[in-house]
Amino acid sequence: MVIVRTFADDGKSGLNLDGRAGLLQLLSEVQAGEADFAAILVYDVSRWGRFQDADESGYWEYVCKRAGVSIHYCAEQFANDGSMSSVILKNLKRTMAGEYSRELSVKVFAGQCRLIELGYRQGGMAGFGLRRMLIDERDRPKHILDRGSRKSIQTDRVVLVPGPEEEQRIVREIYERFVQESQPEKAIADDLNNRGIPSETSGPWTRGIVHQILINPKYVGSNVYNRQSFKLKQRRVSNPEPMWVRKDHAFVAVVPEDLFAAAAKIIEQRSHRFTDDEMVDRLRRLFLKKGKLSGIMIDEVDEMPSSSAYRKRFGSLHRAYSIVGYTPERDYAFIEINRALRTLHQHHVDQIIADLRTHGALVEHDPINGLLTVNQNFTAELLIVRCHANPNGRNRWLIRLEQAKQCDVNIAARMTQDNREILDYYLLPRLDELQARINLAPENSIVFEVYRFENLNYLYRISRRVRIGEAA
Repeated sequence: MVIVRTFADDGKSGLNLDGRAGLLQLLSEVQAGEADFAAILVYDVSRWGRFQDADESGYWEYVCKRAGVSIHYCAEQFANDGSMSSVILKNLKRTMAGEYSRELSVKVFAGQCRLIELGYRQGGMAGFGLRRMLIDERDRPKHILDRGSRKSIQTDRVVLVPGPEEEQRIVREIYERFVQESQPEKAIADDLNNRGIPSETSGPWTRGIVHQILINPKYVGSNVYNRQSFKLKQRRVSNPEPMWVRKDHAFVAVVPEDLFAAAAKIIEQRSHRFTDDEMVDRLRRLFLKKGKLSGIMIDEVDEMPSSSAYRKRFGSLHRAYSIVGYTPERDYAFIEINRALRTLHQHHVDQIIADLRTHGALVEHDPINGLLTVNQNFTAELLIVRCHANPNGRNRWLIRLEQAKQCDVNIAARMTQDNREILDYYLLPRLDELQARINLAPENSIVFEVYRFENLNYLYRISRRVRIGEAA
């Protein structure tokens, strides 16, 4: 056999197809009849995937066989020839591959719970008034982690520490105004906005943000974990409080315990004024008004019990949703779209690299920042620009150059209306000093149309290396 091409998904768990650009590309070419190969060589059954449903693994293998492309597992002790023994062993191996991920998930979860009980922070942003401190294996402080930074040494740990004194003062002020002055969350948020104080996200304060500060036990130094679960990339669920993993007095408290307890009691009493029927009726009215539900949406409404009250009363938010007839798949639609766009982004970056090299360019890809260095002369980055419909139904595309990397050329790929395919491209050079945000319509002025291209042939043409004296 001659290996003509390699499809790889480095560092992927294989629990499902999400993020597996290599396998997705392989299956796409096989199903479209574009495969220039007659067989697929796989190291072993687990490399095909650790699907939690063994039938899913079998289905994708059948898709390839139906298209006339056979699959060979090189390191397995059986020939994939359809015999009874190979079928039995293959299904056993598939089940074992999925079971390995399940067992590993249990071990990792147990390890995370152990670290929580020791007082170490497990992921997530610190929160307003708090910061993440990196410590070594002897619990000696090293430095404060910036937002988005992660530890790089396995033996290092992360703990929460109080943030700037001004932020701590504002957190205590939120609790005091809520408890001692009986001010609602929205009034507190409005006052903070009027004073020009930015929230943790540097944006405006909302009722929901203030409410989350009032109910989060990290402000009294408690380390809490497993409030939500997303194991094995299955459905995300909110866990009841008895399932939480908790370590009290793990961090230095920003708010006194008695003040936190008083706020918690007010929130609990506020929900106790409603019967089950009243809570359901308010939730149903919100659903009918908004067309969807979420925890933050519930917390934004003054006359509603809090999302935590719904969790306590009905066991989970999903249970409360089901009572009013709302199926929360729509809550996760944006997650599925983002996953698809990430997969498309990776696939398209790989395609651009391949096309540039086909046209004779030297291309280096930095996997950390995603930048492409072409011919050691200029850098480029691919931006996937989603299509949004404004209130009057017209499509808009927002290119946010302020969030892009510092590179010579930004390749902005506009998506079609359903955000499934690429519509066209805008090649935006940094030298032109364009505005930080470019809001595009279906038809735009000549100022922006000069950057628009139906495809990337122009980029490939100018990137082709030629000998001196040779026509470009």
